[in-house]
Amino acid sequence: IENFFGRIKKYRRISTRYEKLAATFLAFVQFAAALDWLTHRV
Repeated sequence: IENFFGRIKKYRRISTRYEKLAATFLAFVQFAAALDWLTHRV
């Protein structure tokens, strides 16, 4: 879990929380998680 959050936080949009709306922030977290899964699992 900690490694996952470390990899997710490399995206500047997530680590600095540029998004004002929670829904937009959650969508980008999900997008980053999908990218992480694709690059590390496949």
